Amino acid sequence: MVTRDAHEGLKKAIAQVLTGPTWQRCRVRFMRNILARVPKSAQPEVAAAVHSVFAQPYMASAREQLRRAAARLASHPKAQALLVEAEDEILAYMALPESHRRRMHSTNPLERLNGELKRRSKVAGVFPNPASVERLLGTVLMEIDEDWQAADRRYLIFDAEAEPDADHAQSNVAAECGDA
Repeated sequence: MVTRDAHEGLKKAIAQVLTGPTWQRCRVRFMRNILARVPKSAQPEVAAAVHSVFAQPYMASAREQLRRAAARLASHPKAQALLVEAEDEILAYMALPESHRRRMHSTNPLERLNGELKRRSKVAGVFPNPASVERLLGTVLMEIDEDWQAADRRYLIFDAEAEPDADHAQSNVAAECGDA
């Protein structure tokens, strides 16, 4: 899964490098894009409609809520069109386990990581050679990885046994697919 903004050049470049990636459009940037298409006075209404879609616990309910939200936005055709057009890209994260969704629906964690790398490299100032940059940034990345692996701050949990509601999540997916 690739979480990104709606930049077409970025999408084309990633498609050339990765085989069949699932695209997740950054929800934060999507909200900025959709709110830019309506007058300031209508932004709270539009934001509430879109947030109601993201508040849904399952893919089926999110898609249904998206249709209701799009109907509510009929008086704002540009915002309505964007919401309908971006449905698959803004809901792709719903296919992930619930414990991963919070981390994968936005590019904010990546931006925070890049900000930390920038902050730490600015402290050093001038680097004598490329190897020194690699050592510093590699050390920072290892430090951040260790933080993400810590039990109380796990970034993503890939072990099904370690996931608190693994059985519950599986039954929800089965019910959503009509297998239950």
